[in-house]
Amino acid sequence: MPSYPAAYQATKGSALDVDRAFYQRIADQTDGRELVETLVVPIRSGRAWAVPAGHVFRIVTIDGPQVADLNIWNRHDPRERLWASRTRQLQQAHVSTHDRLWSTLPFLRPLVTITKDTLADYGIDEHGGRVHDLLGTRCDPYVNRMLTGEDFHHHCHSNLTRAVAPYGLTEFDVHDVLNVFQVTGLNAEDKYFMKACPAQKGDFLEFFAEIDLLCALSTCPGGDLSVPLWGPDARDPLEVCRPLGVEVYRVDPALLDGWQSPPVAAYRGNHGLTLPTPPWET
Repeated sequence: MPSYPAAYQATKGSALDVDRAFYQRIADQTDGRELVETLVVPIRSGRAWAVPAGHVFRIVTIDGPQVADLNIWNRHDPRERLWASRTRQLQQAHVSTHDRLWSTLPFLRPLVTITKDTLADYGIDEHGGRVHDLLGTRCDPYVNRMLTGEDFHHHCHSNLTRAVAPYGLTEFDVHDVLNVFQVTGLNAEDKYFMKACPAQKGDFLEFFAEIDLLCALSTCPGGDLSVPLWGPDARDPLEVCRPLGVEVYRVDPALLDGWQSPPVAAYRGNHGLTLPTPPWET
């Protein structure tokens, strides 16, 4: 299929023109890093954690392949959160090094920038699949009930809901996700497909926090997606479910010279809602 130009272009000096040299230094110059937090997300579960602006965090396959669903919020205002659909347009449907995850309106700014991706070389496979997608969303118990007539309480939506409850958030705050380590695409019928996770033990995806963040991660109950979840061969994939690790680092302060958190969107209009002053009031 011939290519066609993207709708949004990263012209030089625009908001989409990432300072790659800066983020490459963050990724490469790790000697001055300090590990400030580690946590493990057990199988079919969720965990949440805070990341200060200017820090780095990694999601790590500590035991082998496993896909996960990631949510991100502004730590101080959860109305600002990951906007998956706009990120698809501004970046790509599958993200990797130097791509950014953008926040919702009226904020519209990068929440994180990806600094390192050990699966960056996966590329495009024979079925058109790519890794780390924003195409699909989290699995949830509502669709499961609708399609199977059964209740299951450890879908990613539920895992994320439980993870953020201690922070005062609810399932209304859980939102469309970045599917980490997950290979997906659109087939010849333009339908979403998922393939087995290509990650191996020790692979990771690393993010630079552009603002103070609250993050939450669910280890998908489908595990590494090597077992069919639907169709005649579907079965419980419990044996291919594995935990994931999270690591938060304080970077060498010298690397942050000249950097500051991005401001919220510059638009301050009222969407045309202000009526003109009638002539008898002038």
